[in-house]
Order: sequence, then C-alpha cells, then structure tokens
Amino acid sequence: MAHEEIMPRFRHVTAAIKADGGLLTEADIAAQQALMDWLPQLVPFPVLGEEMTTDAQQFLWAANQAGLWVVDPVDGTTNFARGLPCFSVSIALMRAGRPVLGVVYAPALGECFSAVAGHGAWCNGETLRSGADVPLAEAVAAIDIKRLSADLAVGVVRNRPYHAQRNFGASTLDWCWLAAGRMDVMLHCSQKLWDFAAGALILQEAGGQVATLESEDFWVGKPWQRSVLAARTPALFAEWREWVLARRPSAA
Repeated sequence: MAHEEIMPRFRHVTAAIKADGGLLTEADIAAQQALMDWLPQLVPFPVLGEEMTTDAQQFLWAANQAGLWVVDPVDGTTNFARGLPCFSVSIALMRAGRPVLGVVYAPALGECFSAVAGHGAWCNGETLRSGADVPLAEAVAAIDIKRLSADLAVGVVRNRPYHAQRNFGASTLDWCWLAAGRMDVMLHCSQKLWDFAAGALILQEAGGQVATLESEDFWVGKPWQRSVLAARTPALFAEWREWVLARRPSAA
C-alpha cells in the first residue's frame, strides 16, 4: 500500500492546512482509503483513521470495543510534504481499548517495526529488544517541547537531566526508535490514539515501560489526548519518571 499510494507522491505533493493546524496531503487520504479497504479483509473489524471526522472517530471507538483497526496513514505529514524521510504508516488492532497487534512502517527508511501482545516485537523480522540500562545523565530523550507545560519545558531546557534531546516530527517513529534503543526516554504531553496505539505496544513488547503523567496504567483514560512518559528499560523509566513528576505543576 505505501509503495502504491505514498511513495509515488513523496517529494511530489502539496499540503493543505487542516482545522487543527496540521497538514493534509492527498497521500494521507489515499493511504487511509486503501487501509480501510484492505484491513477488514485480514480481520473483519472497522477502521478508525486520523483523517476521519471527530464524530466518526468517537462513534467507531465507542461502538467497536470488541475489535477495531486504528491507523495513521501518514504520520509525520510535514516531513513527508517537505521531502524529509522521517514519516510512517501506523496500524494497530485494538481490543477493549488495548492493542493486540501493532505495525509501524517507514517506507523511505526501509524499516518495518511490529509487535504482538504477549509475543514480542520485531524490526524487519528480527527480534527487537530495547537494550541495556544507561544512566539518565547519558540518555537521549525524545521530547516534543512545544507541547509541554511551561514548568516542564523550562525544566528540560534549563536543567535537563539527560545528555541530549531529539524530535523528528513523527511520534510513531519515536516509539519505535525508543524500542530499538536508538533513544532512551520519551516525554510528550499530547498524543492521540493513532499516535500511540501501535508504537506503545512495540515499546512494551521490546521491554520498555510507559505511563502517563496521571496514571501508571498507560491504557486507561480517554484516547483522544494522552500524555506520554516512557523509557526503554524499567530502571531508566523509574529514574526518568521521578525527575519528571517532581517538576509537574501539581507537584509545586
């Protein structure tokens, strides 16, 4: 699908601005339609896509807890529209609000990450493990600073506890690169269902740990806007979580 609907348009597409300020290209629409046609043939459940209306998304989520495909047809649309290769297709199969299958495919980079709940995670078919512990002071952090509260943003800029920070403009790839040990910790204050559904499962199945700023159980709560606090190992997660929570506004 990506090589029929997405890659032929890479570096040859224009983008429009959506009501929420994000970008939309014809590749997003074409890829979403292709997934809506194809996925129910694999497992007969409806498809919830990022480019649907809010009303349609909320209806599908409420009506299909027994089984639902969740897709982001092009995550990193700004990168895609500008000719940058950091974009992906994200697919998750959800049951009772939790993913049982996740796939994130980065066609321009030639990498496909996948996971099955309880059975592990893979990158291009090879077992994926998040790697050995490092001290937080040596960690590379995946942080979208523009979405943080003022307290957290000031903290990570002026008093950072990690070695370096990166943001590549594609949340689904941040999850996968964390799972692959390319980055070490993540902080994000506003991800939506299609941003985290596949990636969080891939991280967890690779040995990483994830929560929100409000709950130790990442999978509880409404899926439309969720904070992310994650690390690729439990020990690093504990250190990172302690630092972040101490600087939340409610901790003052």
